[in-house]
Order: sequence, then C-alpha cells, then structure tokens
Amino acid sequence: MLEAKNITKTFPGVVAVNDVSFAVKEETVTAIVGENGAGKSTLMKILAGVYSDYVGKMFLKGKEVHFKNPREAIDAGIVLIPQELDLVPNLTVMENIHLGREPLDFWGFVNYRKMYAETKDLLSRVRLRIDPKKKVADLSTGQQQLVAIAKALASQAMIIIMDEPTSAISEKEIENLFEIVRDLRQQGKAILYISHKLDEVFAIADEIMIMRDGKLVARGDIKDFSYDDVVRLMVGRSIEQFYVKGQSEIRDEVLRVENMSVLDPDREDLIVDNVSFSVRKGEILGVYGLIGAGRTELMEAIFGFHHPSRISGDVFIEGKKVSIRTPADAIKAGIGYVPEDRKLSGLILQLTVLLNFSLPNLKNLSRFGFIRMNQEKDLAREYVRKLGIKTTSLNQLVENLSGGNQQKVVLAKWLALRPKVLLLDEPTRGIDVNAKSELYSLISELAKAGLGIVLVSSELPEVLAMSDRIMVMSEGKKTAEFTKEEASEEKLLKAAIPRSFRLVSASS
Repeated sequence: MLEAKNITKTFPGVVAVNDVSFAVKEETVTAIVGENGAGKSTLMKILAGVYSDYVGKMFLKGKEVHFKNPREAIDAGIVLIPQELDLVPNLTVMENIHLGREPLDFWGFVNYRKMYAETKDLLSRVRLRIDPKKKVADLSTGQQQLVAIAKALASQAMIIIMDEPTSAISEKEIENLFEIVRDLRQQGKAILYISHKLDEVFAIADEIMIMRDGKLVARGDIKDFSYDDVVRLMVGRSIEQFYVKGQSEIRDEVLRVENMSVLDPDREDLIVDNVSFSVRKGEILGVYGLIGAGRTELMEAIFGFHHPSRISGDVFIEGKKVSIRTPADAIKAGIGYVPEDRKLSGLILQLTVLLNFSLPNLKNLSRFGFIRMNQEKDLAREYVRKLGIKTTSLNQLVENLSGGNQQKVVLAKWLALRPKVLLLDEPTRGIDVNAKSELYSLISELAKAGLGIVLVSSELPEVLAMSDRIMVMSEGKKTAEFTKEEASEEKLLKAAIPRSFRLVSASS
C-alpha cells in the first residue's frame, strides 16, 4: 500500500530520520519500536503530512506522493492518531468526528440528522456505546481513543497510524482496542502501531520495524524476533541488564501510615479504605494493584492533594506524627511526590527546565523575596549532571524534552529538597526501555543513600525486581503484603483481583 525510500528529516543540529526505507502491506499491523528520540514519531508525521520538508520519496499504491499538509494525507487515506489526542473537548462526539467534512442539506446547512446517524454507525464499528451528542470532555481517555479511531474511519482511511494508543487506558480498554485493530486488519486496512510496551507489540503486530538514532536497524515478521532481540536492537544491550537494583542498608522506620481512608465525593464511598503500611530508610516498598485499586489516591492523600474533609488517618515521619493538609505541609515534613501523570501534575510544560526545577524550592533559593539566580542555576546544573538530564540548556522548554528526561526533571526538583521519603507513582510510564533502566539505577542509588521509597507500579516485572517488600491493593483495600523472597507474579495477581470478580470466576 505504501512504500518509503531513503527518507531523511533533519532539524537544526539533529538528524531525526536517517535514510529510512520500508514498505507497508494491507491487512497488516506493523509495530514501530525504539527509544524516545529514535525517530519513530517524526517518521510517522512525514507519512501523515505533518512534515513536508524531507528528503526521499513516498509511493502510495505505486504512485509517488508528497503531502504538503495533513489534509492531503487524510484525503489520500492516511490518518495519524497522535498520542496527545487532537479532539476538541467542548464539541460533541459527532461534531469531532465530522469536523471539516460536515454533511450538508440541500440548502447548504449542516445536516445534523445525517451526522447523528453516521456517527452512531461509526461508534458501533469501534464498539463504543455512547450518545453521539455527548461532549468529548465528558468521556474517559479510553473512550476518546475510540472516538479518534471512529474519526479516522469516517475519513475512509486505509492506513491508520496509532502513536502510543494504550499509554493512558485501562487493561480492559486495551483488550477492546486490540479487537478493533484486528477488525480493521480484516477489513484490509494497514495499521502502523507505535508503542513502548513490547508485550503489546508481540500480542498485536504481524511485522516489526526497530529504530535507533534515526535509523531503521531491523524489520521483518514479528515471529522472527524474540523479546530480547528487540530490546538489544533498540538499545544495544540485553534485557537482563535492565532492572538495576543494588543492595542497600535498611535501617529505622522513616514513614508510617495508619488507617488511611479517602472518600470519593461523587459516589460517597471510600476509594481508599483503612490502609496502613510503613517504609524504612533504604527500603523500596512496591505497591501493586489493578486500575481502580486506589493506589494513586493513597499517594495523593499522603501528599495532601485532597481536601482534609475527605481524608482520615495518620502519617508519621521518623516516628513523629505530622499534620498534612496541603502539599506544602508534605514538603515541609520531608515528602517528595512524583505523580502518575507528569505532564498534567508533575511539570509545567511551557516553562524551562530551570523554572520547573526551582518551583518547589523557591523558599530555599530566595532571600528578602528575591531569587538568588546564581544559586538557582548552580543547583539546577548540579542535578542535571547528577541525573544525566539531556537538555541543550537550562532554558530549554520542558515540553521539548523526551519522556525519560521529563521524568528526570520531576525527580530532580524533589531531590534538591533532600526529602526523607519519595513517593513514585508509575515513574516509568510512557518512557522507553533505556530511560527505564536509567531510572531504575537512580531509584536504587536513592535507596542506598537512605531514602524511604514507595514505588507504585502496574508492571509486575518492575515491582518484583525493584522492591524489598510489596503491598497489594484491590478496591481501595490492602489485600496482601509480601517480602521480596515470598512474592511471585501469581501471588500478586491473585491478591490484586477484586473479590467480586474472584467470586464470579470461582462460581463459573
């Protein structure tokens, strides 16, 4: 369906895509994998008409094409569904799907009845049962992802590019998405699927393209590659070297949480129900659970995110009870928090590396109400060096960094405060395998330095490899706790499955 020959794309000082050639076949799901910065998204944006100033040639069904903009690519049958969905929140589902190609009546007015009927048909094709008149802002992330696919189908797309489509949706939604992808493949469409999650790649892809440093280093049938082959080609080393967990001296208790509960104001029930745990200096406590287990809400409660009227329970730092009503109280008590969504809650993307770094540390960097700019820059440079943050300068906008480097900036701003406890909520989500390995090494070093670390993770290999102890949550409750030696994937999953589901499964 599509052939690319010798595609090269450069930005000032960077060759993002370097002499890449490949072909895309119909009825095929082709996975594109590689580290952040490998050139995957840039290459896909060239195919989708986002970048028109490139070297090389593209052929669509044997005919040479050169798209000047995304509209030309869409009209030719190529649609890109970006990781950050480009839907308009305040418009309805049917208005989003038909935006720019609304059906008109005889008089030239928008035919809403026809738009509604067409949208209903498209939504049924992606197995989404919602009112087409519902606003996109009121949908879950998973539902918005399906609306984006329906929008692609409305344009009669034959080649659909999906960039990290499962980065922010639940396991159930992922299963549904995979079924839709398989349906699209059977309809003769070609799917280009970018993902950092290699287990997904092996589950859904027919073929694979592996990129490194802007080059296509390998391609072929997915059956011809092992998991370790893909990792080695992506980053140049074996999977066994990923989980860097050194031994640390585990000392006195640094954090204790007793009977923590969080009330959901919408449903008026508990999303965290009477949870107690402790962490010692030099220890990594893993917290595992499925979507909706209450792990994030527990971390937010400890850090003072929620209104005090919604929270009950006690927090102790080094044996002393502390009152945490706001994040400022948590910071004062010696707690740092890396949230699950770094872009929404961890960073201000339109500010520089320096300003993001300084925000929680302004009190220490100021004198008589003025920021001591030399001290601010010296401290930022120190942590950029310590954490190996790849940035052109302290004045680079954080939104222009890779996911792994963005996550390091979040970590750096808390480490500069020298916390006693670090709460890490899904710290490796949405970053490539090499950046993950660097973060594992950093987390291990922090534990060696005596920090108490709480590591919330949905990835079983990660939580098993990096934790000294593991607490499991389900439906807001603590359901089990294991030492590293006791823990196994089977035990963790059994404790994480909601009790109601276990009862149904047992009866069936």
